[in-house]
Amino acid sequence: MTTKTGVADAGNLIITGVVLMLIGDLLFALNDAMGKWLVASFAVGQVLVIRSVGAFIVLGPMILRQEPMALFRVEQKGLQFIRVFMATCDVALFYAAVAYLPLADVMTFYMAGPIYIAALSHFFLGEKIGWRRWLAVLIGFAGVVIALRPSTAMLSLPSLFGLAGSFAFALSLVMSRYLRSTSDTTLVTWQTIAALITGIVLSIGHWQPATLIDWSGMLLLGIVATCAHLLITRSLKLAPASLLAPLQYTLLLWAIVLGYLFFDDIPDAQIIIGAVIIVVAGLFIFHRKNLKETVPAAVPPDGH
Repeated sequence: MTTKTGVADAGNLIITGVVLMLIGDLLFALNDAMGKWLVASFAVGQVLVIRSVGAFIVLGPMILRQEPMALFRVEQKGLQFIRVFMATCDVALFYAAVAYLPLADVMTFYMAGPIYIAALSHFFLGEKIGWRRWLAVLIGFAGVVIALRPSTAMLSLPSLFGLAGSFAFALSLVMSRYLRSTSDTTLVTWQTIAALITGIVLSIGHWQPATLIDWSGMLLLGIVATCAHLLITRSLKLAPASLLAPLQYTLLLWAIVLGYLFFDDIPDAQIIIGAVIIVVAGLFIFHRKNLKETVPAAVPPDGH
C-alpha cells in the first residue's frame, strides 16, 4: 500500500509540474502579447523601465527572504555579467522586433533557441554532439532561413532584431545552465536591474505621458513575466525535464492564437513551414540528448 501511495504521489507531482509548465508558458505568451501592444505606443526603453519596477513587486519579498547581500556573493562574476548582458539584449531586441513584426513571426525565431543551444553547448559546455544532432541543427537553421524569407526582406531591421534576440536568448540560457548553482532569485534580480538601467538609458528623450491603464499594463508586464518564471522554475522541480521541455513549443501556438485575436495577424505559409521545421529539429535534438543521457540540469527560460 505504501508503495502504491508513493507512486500515486509521484504521479500527482508530475501532473502538477506539467500543469504549472503549461500555465507558465501561457503567461509568457500573454506577456509577449502585452509587450507588443505597449511598444506600439511607447518607446522600448520606457516599457523596460516600468516593466522592471513591476518585476520588483514580486522579486522584493524573495530578495528579503534570501538575504539581500547574497546577491553580491556570486560565482564567476565575469560570466554572470555576460549572462545578464545577453538576457537584457534578449528582452530589448524582442520588444524592438514585435513593434514591427507579427508575434508569431518573432516567436518562430525564438523557438530556434534549442537549436542554437545545441550548437553552442558543444563549444562552451563540452557536450558531445553526434552527426545526427549536427544534421538536425543544420535543418533547424534551414527552418530559420525559410521563416526569415530568403529575399531582401530577411535583411529588414525588425527581422534582424528577432534573429539577434533569439541568439542572445540562447546564449543567456547556456550561461544560466553553466551558472546553475546560482539561485534563481539572484539570476533574475540582476537581469532585472540590468533591464531597468538599459531602459532608463534608452528612454532618455523618448519618455511619453501615459494613462493609468498604460502604466498599469507596463507594471503588469513585469509581474506576469516574473510569475511565469517562478511557475516554470517550480515545474522543473516537480517533473522530469525530458517531459516538460517539449511543452515549451506551446508558446508558438499561443503566439499564433493571441496574434490573431488581438492583432489580426495570420502567419503566412513560409512562417508556418519554417516553424514546423524548427520545432521538429528542436524536438529531435532534445530526444537524442535524452537517449544519450547527456541532458544537463534543466534551466528555466528567462522569458521576456
